[in-house]
Amino acid sequence: MSSPTDLLAEITTVGADGARGGYSRHVFDRSEHELREWFTGQAEKRGLQVTTDRNANVWAWWGEPAPDAVVTGSHLDSVPGGGAFDGPLGVACSLTAIDLLRAEGFEPSRPVAVSVFAEEEGSRFGVPCLGSRLLTGAIDPDVARDLRDPDGVTFAEAMRSSGLAPDHVGRDDESLGRIGQFVELHVEQGRGLVDLDRSVAVASSILAHGRWRFRFRGQGNHAGATLMDDRSDPMLPAAQLVSATRRAAFTRDGSRATVGRLVPTPGGTNVIASTVDVWLDARSEHGEHVGEIVGELTEVAQQIAVDEGCTVQVSEESYTPTVSFEAGFRDDLSGLLDAPTLPTGAGHDAGVLAATTPTAMLFVRNPTGISHAPDEFAEAGDCLDGTRALARTLRHLAA
Repeated sequence: MSSPTDLLAEITTVGADGARGGYSRHVFDRSEHELREWFTGQAEKRGLQVTTDRNANVWAWWGEPAPDAVVTGSHLDSVPGGGAFDGPLGVACSLTAIDLLRAEGFEPSRPVAVSVFAEEEGSRFGVPCLGSRLLTGAIDPDVARDLRDPDGVTFAEAMRSSGLAPDHVGRDDESLGRIGQFVELHVEQGRGLVDLDRSVAVASSILAHGRWRFRFRGQGNHAGATLMDDRSDPMLPAAQLVSATRRAAFTRDGSRATVGRLVPTPGGTNVIASTVDVWLDARSEHGEHVGEIVGELTEVAQQIAVDEGCTVQVSEESYTPTVSFEAGFRDDLSGLLDAPTLPTGAGHDAGVLAATTPTAMLFVRNPTGISHAPDEFAEAGDCLDGTRALARTLRHLAA
Protein backbone atom coordinates (compact mmCIF):
# COMPACT_ATOMS: atom_id res chain seq x y z
CA MET A 1 0.00 0.00 0.00
CA SER A 2 1.31 3.46 -0.94
CA SER A 3 1.45 6.17 1.68
CA PRO A 4 0.03 9.63 0.91
CA THR A 5 3.54 11.09 0.93
CA ASP A 6 4.63 8.42 -1.60
CA LEU A 7 1.88 9.62 -3.92
CA LEU A 8 2.76 13.29 -3.39
CA ALA A 9 6.40 12.48 -4.20
CA GLU A 10 5.26 11.42 -7.69
CA ILE A 11 4.08 14.95 -8.52
CA THR A 12 6.83 17.07 -6.93
CA THR A 13 8.01 18.38 -10.29
CA VAL A 14 4.56 19.13 -11.71
CA GLY A 15 3.90 22.87 -11.70
CA ALA A 16 7.04 23.68 -9.69
CA ASP A 17 7.46 27.46 -9.86
CA GLY A 18 11.09 28.45 -10.21
CA ALA A 19 10.36 32.15 -9.91
CA ARG A 20 7.98 32.23 -6.93
CA GLY A 21 8.98 28.98 -5.25
CA GLY A 22 6.39 26.34 -4.42
CA TYR A 23 3.84 25.38 -7.05
CA SER A 24 1.66 27.19 -9.57
CA ARG A 25 -1.02 24.82 -10.84
CA HIS A 26 -4.05 26.48 -12.40
CA VAL A 27 -7.14 24.96 -13.96
CA PHE A 28 -6.68 23.79 -17.57
CA ASP A 29 -3.01 24.79 -17.71
CA ARG A 30 -0.32 22.26 -18.58
CA SER A 31 0.49 21.34 -14.98
CA GLU A 32 -3.15 20.88 -14.01
CA HIS A 33 -3.69 18.63 -17.02
CA GLU A 34 -0.71 16.55 -15.90
CA LEU A 35 -2.22 16.25 -12.43
CA ARG A 36 -5.57 15.16 -13.86
CA GLU A 37 -3.76 12.49 -15.87
CA TRP A 38 -1.82 11.43 -12.77
CA PHE A 39 -5.02 11.12 -10.75
CA THR A 40 -6.77 9.20 -13.52
CA GLY A 41 -3.83 6.81 -13.73
CA GLN A 42 -3.80 6.27 -9.96
CA ALA A 43 -7.55 5.67 -9.90
CA GLU A 44 -7.50 3.23 -12.82
CA LYS A 45 -4.55 1.41 -11.21
CA ARG A 46 -6.93 0.75 -8.31
CA GLY A 47 -9.73 -0.38 -10.60
CA LEU A 48 -11.80 2.74 -10.00
CA GLN A 49 -14.14 4.01 -12.70
CA VAL A 50 -13.20 7.58 -13.71
CA THR A 51 -15.64 10.13 -15.11
CA THR A 52 -15.55 13.89 -15.67
CA ASP A 53 -18.77 15.81 -15.12
CA ARG A 54 -19.94 18.72 -17.25
CA ASN A 55 -18.34 21.25 -14.84
CA ALA A 56 -14.83 19.75 -15.21
CA ASN A 57 -14.88 17.95 -11.85
CA VAL A 58 -13.35 14.46 -11.90
CA TRP A 59 -14.85 11.44 -10.09
CA ALA A 60 -13.28 8.03 -9.38
CA TRP A 61 -15.81 5.40 -8.31
CA TRP A 62 -15.34 2.36 -6.09
CA GLY A 63 -18.51 0.59 -7.12
CA GLU A 64 -21.03 1.67 -9.72
CA PRO A 65 -22.00 5.37 -9.64
CA ALA A 66 -25.32 5.56 -7.82
CA PRO A 67 -27.28 7.78 -5.43
CA ASP A 68 -26.39 8.00 -1.75
CA ALA A 69 -22.65 7.50 -2.32
CA VAL A 70 -20.00 8.39 0.23
CA VAL A 71 -17.71 10.91 -1.46
CA THR A 72 -14.32 12.19 -0.40
CA GLY A 73 -11.59 14.14 -2.18
CA SER A 74 -10.32 17.68 -2.63
CA HIS A 75 -8.59 19.62 -5.43
CA LEU A 76 -5.29 19.64 -7.34
CA ASP A 77 -4.94 23.29 -8.37
CA SER A 78 -2.97 25.81 -6.32
CA VAL A 79 -2.52 29.49 -5.64
CA PRO A 80 0.48 31.11 -7.39
CA GLY A 81 3.57 29.83 -5.58
CA GLY A 82 1.51 27.64 -3.24
CA GLY A 83 2.54 24.74 -1.06
CA ALA A 84 2.69 21.04 -1.89
CA PHE A 85 -0.12 19.91 0.44
CA ASP A 86 -3.06 22.29 -0.07
CA GLY A 87 -5.45 20.18 -2.13
CA PRO A 88 -3.25 17.27 -3.24
CA LEU A 89 -2.95 15.88 0.32
CA GLY A 90 -6.71 15.33 0.43
CA VAL A 91 -6.62 13.53 -2.91
CA ALA A 92 -3.63 11.37 -1.91
CA CYS A 93 -5.19 10.45 1.45
CA SER A 94 -8.45 9.54 -0.30
CA LEU A 95 -6.69 7.07 -2.60
CA THR A 96 -4.59 5.57 0.20
CA ALA A 97 -7.66 5.30 2.46
CA ILE A 98 -9.24 3.08 -0.19
CA ASP A 99 -6.02 1.05 -0.29
CA LEU A 100 -6.16 0.62 3.48
CA LEU A 101 -9.81 -0.42 3.49
CA ARG A 102 -9.20 -2.99 0.77
CA ALA A 103 -6.18 -4.34 2.63
CA GLU A 104 -8.47 -4.84 5.60
CA GLY A 105 -10.94 -6.73 3.41
CA PHE A 106 -13.66 -4.08 3.64
CA GLU A 107 -16.42 -4.13 1.01
CA PRO A 108 -18.61 -1.00 1.03
CA SER A 109 -22.37 -1.45 0.97
CA ARG A 110 -22.70 2.02 -0.55
CA PRO A 111 -20.68 3.35 -3.51
CA VAL A 112 -17.56 5.31 -2.57
CA ALA A 113 -16.10 8.03 -4.80
CA VAL A 114 -13.03 10.25 -4.81
CA SER A 115 -13.67 13.69 -6.31
CA VAL A 116 -11.26 16.29 -7.68
CA PHE A 117 -12.93 19.68 -7.95
CA ALA A 118 -11.91 22.22 -10.58
CA GLU A 119 -10.54 25.72 -9.88
CA GLU A 120 -10.88 25.53 -6.09
CA GLU A 121 -8.39 28.34 -5.50
CA GLY A 122 -9.83 30.63 -8.16
CA SER A 123 -6.29 31.59 -9.14
CA ARG A 124 -6.88 31.61 -12.88
CA PHE A 125 -10.46 32.87 -13.27
CA GLY A 126 -10.93 34.71 -9.98
CA VAL A 127 -13.81 32.76 -8.43
CA PRO A 128 -12.84 30.20 -5.78
CA CYS A 129 -14.50 26.77 -5.67
CA LEU A 130 -15.74 27.33 -9.21
CA GLY A 131 -16.26 23.62 -9.94
CA SER A 132 -18.37 23.04 -6.85
CA ARG A 133 -20.21 26.36 -7.30
CA LEU A 134 -21.21 25.32 -10.81
CA LEU A 135 -22.16 21.84 -9.64
CA THR A 136 -24.51 23.20 -6.96
CA GLY A 137 -25.85 26.11 -9.00
CA ALA A 138 -24.20 28.68 -6.73
CA ILE A 139 -22.94 30.68 -9.73
CA ASP A 140 -24.76 31.60 -12.93
CA PRO A 141 -23.42 29.55 -15.86
CA ASP A 142 -23.26 32.59 -18.14
CA VAL A 143 -21.22 34.47 -15.56
CA ALA A 144 -18.85 31.51 -15.24
CA ARG A 145 -18.42 31.10 -18.99
CA ASP A 146 -17.47 34.78 -19.32
CA LEU A 147 -14.87 34.79 -16.53
CA ARG A 148 -11.45 35.81 -17.90
CA ASP A 149 -7.94 34.96 -16.85
CA PRO A 150 -5.13 37.58 -16.79
CA ASP A 151 -4.45 36.89 -20.48
CA GLY A 152 -8.08 37.54 -21.45
CA VAL A 153 -8.93 33.87 -22.08
CA THR A 154 -12.48 33.07 -20.99
CA PHE A 155 -13.41 30.06 -18.91
CA ALA A 156 -15.47 28.83 -21.87
CA GLU A 157 -12.49 29.09 -24.22
CA ALA A 158 -10.23 27.28 -21.76
CA MET A 159 -12.78 24.49 -21.38
CA ARG A 160 -13.03 24.05 -25.16
CA SER A 161 -9.23 23.93 -25.45
CA SER A 162 -9.32 21.09 -22.91
CA GLY A 163 -11.88 19.12 -24.91
CA LEU A 164 -14.83 19.98 -22.65
CA ALA A 165 -18.18 21.55 -23.58
CA PRO A 166 -18.81 24.90 -21.83
CA ASP A 167 -22.38 25.09 -23.14
CA HIS A 168 -23.37 22.46 -20.56
CA VAL A 169 -21.88 23.95 -17.38
CA GLY A 170 -24.22 24.65 -14.49
CA ARG A 171 -26.15 22.92 -11.74
CA ASP A 172 -25.86 19.17 -12.17
CA ASP A 173 -28.67 17.43 -10.31
CA GLU A 174 -27.59 14.00 -11.53
CA SER A 175 -24.11 14.32 -10.00
CA LEU A 176 -25.44 16.06 -6.90
CA GLY A 177 -27.98 13.31 -6.40
CA ARG A 178 -25.20 10.74 -6.14
CA ILE A 179 -23.58 12.44 -3.13
CA GLY A 180 -25.06 11.04 0.04
CA GLN A 181 -22.33 12.50 2.26
CA PHE A 182 -19.11 14.35 1.48
CA VAL A 183 -15.96 14.35 3.63
CA GLU A 184 -12.99 16.48 2.60
CA LEU A 185 -9.56 15.99 4.14
CA HIS A 186 -7.22 18.97 4.03
CA VAL A 187 -3.95 20.10 5.51
CA GLU A 188 -4.72 22.58 8.28
CA GLN A 189 -4.15 26.18 7.24
CA GLY A 190 -3.19 27.47 10.65
CA ARG A 191 -1.75 26.35 14.00
CA GLY A 192 -4.78 24.94 15.80
CA LEU A 193 -3.53 21.35 15.82
CA VAL A 194 0.00 22.42 16.73
CA ASP A 195 -1.35 24.21 19.80
CA LEU A 196 -3.50 21.17 20.72
CA ASP A 197 -0.62 18.73 20.07
CA ARG A 198 -2.93 16.56 17.93
CA SER A 199 -2.48 15.22 14.41
CA VAL A 200 -6.10 15.23 13.15
CA ALA A 201 -9.17 17.40 13.79
CA VAL A 202 -12.73 17.73 12.53
CA ALA A 203 -13.87 21.06 11.12
CA SER A 204 -16.57 22.96 12.97
CA SER A 205 -17.09 25.94 10.66
CA ILE A 206 -15.70 28.11 7.85
CA LEU A 207 -15.47 31.87 8.29
CA ALA A 208 -17.56 34.15 6.08
CA HIS A 209 -15.29 35.27 3.24
CA GLY A 210 -15.28 36.94 -0.15
CA ARG A 211 -13.32 38.77 -2.83
CA TRP A 212 -13.87 42.26 -4.24
CA ARG A 213 -12.09 44.16 -7.02
CA PHE A 214 -11.49 47.90 -6.75
CA ARG A 215 -10.66 49.44 -10.15
CA PHE A 216 -9.15 52.91 -9.91
CA ARG A 217 -9.12 54.92 -13.15
CA GLY A 218 -6.92 57.93 -13.80
CA GLN A 219 -4.98 59.38 -16.71
CA GLY A 220 -2.08 57.44 -18.16
CA ASN A 221 0.84 59.71 -18.95
CA HIS A 222 4.62 60.15 -19.14
CA ALA A 223 6.45 59.78 -15.82
CA GLY A 224 9.00 62.44 -16.68
CA ALA A 225 7.01 64.95 -18.70
CA THR A 226 3.97 65.23 -16.40
CA LEU A 227 4.26 67.68 -13.51
CA MET A 228 3.20 66.39 -10.10
CA ASP A 229 0.35 68.91 -9.90
CA ASP A 230 -0.97 67.81 -13.31
CA ARG A 231 -1.44 64.13 -12.50
CA SER A 232 -4.46 61.88 -12.02
CA ASP A 233 -2.48 58.89 -10.81
CA PRO A 234 -4.63 55.89 -9.77
CA MET A 235 -1.67 54.28 -8.00
CA LEU A 236 -1.97 56.78 -5.14
CA PRO A 237 -5.55 55.93 -4.06
CA ALA A 238 -4.71 52.25 -4.62
CA ALA A 239 -1.80 52.52 -2.19
CA GLN A 240 -3.93 54.31 0.38
CA LEU A 241 -6.59 51.60 0.10
CA VAL A 242 -4.01 48.95 1.01
CA SER A 243 -3.22 50.78 4.26
CA ALA A 244 -6.92 51.35 4.99
CA THR A 245 -7.56 47.60 4.59
CA ARG A 246 -5.40 46.76 7.59
CA ARG A 247 -7.11 49.37 9.76
CA ALA A 248 -10.60 48.20 8.77
CA ALA A 249 -9.84 44.63 9.86
CA PHE A 250 -8.12 45.61 13.12
CA THR A 251 -11.18 47.54 14.30
CA ARG A 252 -13.41 44.43 14.04
CA ASP A 253 -12.76 41.48 16.30
CA GLY A 254 -12.02 38.18 14.55
CA SER A 255 -11.67 39.77 11.11
CA ARG A 256 -9.03 39.53 8.41
CA ALA A 257 -8.60 41.72 5.33
CA THR A 258 -5.87 41.33 2.74
CA VAL A 259 -4.71 42.86 -0.51
CA GLY A 260 -2.61 40.15 -2.14
CA ARG A 261 -2.88 41.29 -5.75
CA LEU A 262 -2.50 44.71 -7.35
CA VAL A 263 -2.26 45.17 -11.14
CA PRO A 264 -1.41 48.51 -12.79
CA THR A 265 -2.10 49.05 -16.48
CA PRO A 266 -0.07 49.38 -18.63
CA GLY A 267 2.54 48.54 -15.97
CA GLY A 268 5.60 50.42 -17.28
CA THR A 269 8.27 51.75 -14.92
CA ASN A 270 8.27 55.17 -16.60
CA VAL A 271 4.50 55.32 -17.11
CA ILE A 272 1.77 56.80 -14.92
CA ALA A 273 -0.84 54.05 -14.80
CA SER A 274 -4.22 54.56 -16.45
CA THR A 275 -5.92 51.99 -14.21
CA VAL A 276 -4.97 50.05 -11.10
CA ASP A 277 -6.92 46.97 -10.04
CA VAL A 278 -6.78 46.07 -6.35
CA TRP A 279 -8.25 42.81 -5.06
CA LEU A 280 -9.56 42.68 -1.50
CA ASP A 281 -9.97 39.41 0.41
CA ALA A 282 -12.16 39.94 3.50
CA ARG A 283 -13.09 37.33 6.13
CA SER A 284 -14.50 37.32 9.63
CA GLU A 285 -15.69 35.12 12.45
CA HIS A 286 -18.71 37.44 12.50
CA GLY A 287 -20.38 37.40 9.09
CA GLU A 288 -21.75 40.93 9.38
CA HIS A 289 -18.23 42.31 9.77
CA VAL A 290 -17.32 41.30 6.21
CA GLY A 291 -20.00 43.60 4.82
CA GLU A 292 -18.93 46.35 7.20
CA ILE A 293 -15.30 46.09 6.06
CA VAL A 294 -16.24 46.22 2.39
CA GLY A 295 -18.65 49.13 2.99
CA GLU A 296 -16.07 51.14 4.91
CA LEU A 297 -13.36 50.52 2.31
CA THR A 298 -15.73 51.41 -0.53
CA GLU A 299 -16.38 54.79 1.10
CA VAL A 300 -12.66 55.31 1.67
CA ALA A 301 -11.84 54.35 -1.93
CA GLN A 302 -14.43 56.74 -3.34
CA GLN A 303 -13.10 59.66 -1.30
CA ILE A 304 -9.40 59.08 -1.97
CA ALA A 305 -10.12 58.57 -5.68
CA VAL A 306 -11.85 61.98 -5.85
CA ASP A 307 -8.95 63.57 -3.99
CA GLU A 308 -6.55 62.36 -6.69
CA GLY A 309 -8.79 63.23 -9.63
CA CYS A 310 -9.63 59.57 -10.26
CA THR A 311 -12.68 57.32 -10.17
CA VAL A 312 -13.23 53.89 -8.64
CA GLN A 313 -15.51 50.98 -9.45
CA VAL A 314 -16.09 48.21 -6.87
CA SER A 315 -17.31 44.77 -7.90
CA GLU A 316 -17.93 41.60 -5.90
CA GLU A 317 -16.26 38.53 -7.38
CA SER A 318 -17.38 35.99 -4.80
CA TYR A 319 -18.90 35.73 -1.34
CA THR A 320 -19.60 32.79 0.95
CA PRO A 321 -21.40 33.34 4.27
CA THR A 322 -20.36 31.55 7.44
CA VAL A 323 -20.65 27.77 7.04
CA SER A 324 -21.38 25.78 10.18
CA PHE A 325 -21.01 22.09 9.40
CA GLU A 326 -24.04 20.02 10.41
CA ALA A 327 -23.63 19.43 14.14
CA GLY A 328 -24.77 15.81 14.21
CA PHE A 329 -22.42 14.75 11.41
CA ARG A 330 -19.54 16.78 12.89
CA ASP A 331 -19.99 15.38 16.39
CA ASP A 332 -20.40 11.83 15.06
CA LEU A 333 -17.00 12.01 13.37
CA SER A 334 -15.37 13.80 16.30
CA GLY A 335 -16.48 10.98 18.61
CA LEU A 336 -15.61 8.24 16.13
CA LEU A 337 -12.07 9.58 15.69
CA ASP A 338 -11.59 10.97 19.20
CA ALA A 339 -10.62 14.21 17.45
CA PRO A 340 -11.04 17.85 18.49
CA THR A 341 -13.10 20.28 16.42
CA LEU A 342 -11.61 23.42 14.90
CA PRO A 343 -12.93 26.36 12.84
CA THR A 344 -11.07 27.45 9.72
CA GLY A 345 -10.56 30.76 8.01
CA ALA A 346 -9.96 29.08 4.64
CA GLY A 347 -12.66 28.36 2.07
CA HIS A 348 -13.20 24.84 0.74
CA ASP A 349 -15.42 22.94 -1.69
CA ALA A 350 -16.96 21.24 1.36
CA GLY A 351 -18.26 24.65 2.42
CA VAL A 352 -20.00 25.13 -0.94
CA LEU A 353 -21.45 21.61 -0.97
CA ALA A 354 -22.76 22.10 2.58
CA ALA A 355 -25.68 24.10 1.15
CA THR A 356 -27.02 20.98 -0.62
CA THR A 357 -25.34 17.95 0.94
CA PRO A 358 -24.30 16.69 4.40
CA THR A 359 -20.60 17.56 4.54
CA ALA A 360 -17.70 17.34 6.95
CA MET A 361 -13.97 18.07 6.95
CA LEU A 362 -10.87 16.52 8.49
CA PHE A 363 -7.68 18.52 9.06
CA VAL A 364 -4.13 17.18 9.21
CA ARG A 365 -1.57 19.02 11.34
CA ASN A 366 0.66 21.60 9.66
CA PRO A 367 3.72 22.11 11.91
CA THR A 368 4.66 25.40 10.27
CA GLY A 369 1.14 26.82 10.48
CA ILE A 370 1.91 28.32 7.04
CA SER A 371 -0.26 27.78 3.97
CA HIS A 372 -0.54 29.26 0.47
CA ALA A 373 3.26 29.47 0.54
CA PRO A 374 6.20 27.11 -0.10
CA ASP A 375 6.76 26.53 3.66
CA GLU A 376 3.42 24.72 4.01
CA PHE A 377 4.11 21.23 5.36
CA ALA A 378 2.79 18.06 6.96
CA GLU A 379 4.82 15.27 8.55
CA ALA A 380 4.65 11.82 6.95
CA GLY A 381 3.34 10.33 10.19
CA ASP A 382 0.57 12.89 10.44
CA CYS A 383 -0.39 12.25 6.81
CA LEU A 384 -0.69 8.54 7.66
CA ASP A 385 -2.86 9.47 10.65
CA GLY A 386 -5.01 11.44 8.23
CA THR A 387 -5.34 8.41 5.95
CA ARG A 388 -6.30 6.18 8.88
CA ALA A 389 -8.86 8.71 10.12
CA LEU A 390 -10.36 9.05 6.65
CA ALA A 391 -10.44 5.28 6.15
CA ARG A 392 -12.20 4.85 9.48
CA THR A 393 -14.68 7.54 8.45
CA LEU A 394 -15.40 5.91 5.09
CA ARG A 395 -15.82 2.51 6.74
CA HIS A 396 -18.24 4.03 9.24
CA LEU A 397 -20.31 5.75 6.55
CA ALA A 398 -20.22 3.08 3.83
CA ALA A 399 -20.65 -0.05 5.98
